[in-house]
Amino acid sequence: MNKSEIIELVAQKADISKNKAGEAIDAFIKAIGESLAKGEDVSILGFGTFSVSERGSRMGRHPRTGEPMEIAACKQPKFKAGKGLKDMVK
Repeated sequence: MNKSEIIELVAQKADISKNKAGEAIDAFIKAIGESLAKGEDVSILGFGTFSVSERGSRMGRHPRTGEPMEIAACKQPKFKAGKGLKDMVK
C-alpha cells in the first residue's frame, strides 16, 4: 500500500474528501518528523512508538575499492510496534 492508497482509504473511512485526508496525513507525518528532529519520542497508544537512535562511528569498507573507511556517526528513526498493532497483524 502506498501513500495515495492510504489517503483514499482514510478518506473513505472518515467520510472526508481526499484532499482533506491528504492534508491530514501530511500534517501527521510532518508532526512526527519535527518531534523526532527535536529528540522527542512520539507514542501512539495501541499503535507504537517512534524514536531516534544514535549510531556511533564505525569502520567499514568502500564497496568499490574494498579499502577501509570510517562511517560517520548518525541519528536514525526507529519504530517499535505497540500491542494493538501486533494483535491486528496476527
